[in-house]
Amino acid sequence: QVQLVESGGDLVQPGGSLRLSCAASGFPLQYYTMGWFRQAPEKEREGVSCISLTSGSTYYADSVKGRFTISRDNASTTVNLQMDNLKPEDTAVYYCAALFGDQATCAPHYGHLDAWGQGTLVTVSS
Repeated sequence: QVQLVESGGDLVQPGGSLRLSCAASGFPLQYYTMGWFRQAPEKEREGVSCISLTSGSTYYADSVKGRFTISRDNASTTVNLQMDNLKPEDTAVYYCAALFGDQATCAPHYGHLDAWGQGTLVTVSS
């Protein structure tokens, strides 16, 4: 059974930092793209950052370039998202996803071979 568990969401002041982690298990992640997505109230789910576990290529949404960094632990099944200089507009529920294949667009995908975590809340407020 595929399982993704996010952690690290918290309340933080503007300009602060958080690190989100996603622990994955249950299938061969080498064939997947791992990504972080977020959904703010009354807005669509959007891709924040993705990393191909085959090539190592990364993607960042324009709104987070220079502030967020996606990475994976060597010889582990954990993918991290380091978030710096957080803004109120970053407030959302953040979801980890395992998307089958090379998902270069980092768009939300809900295929039968994909998996999604339960989400972790990030709140950026004074």
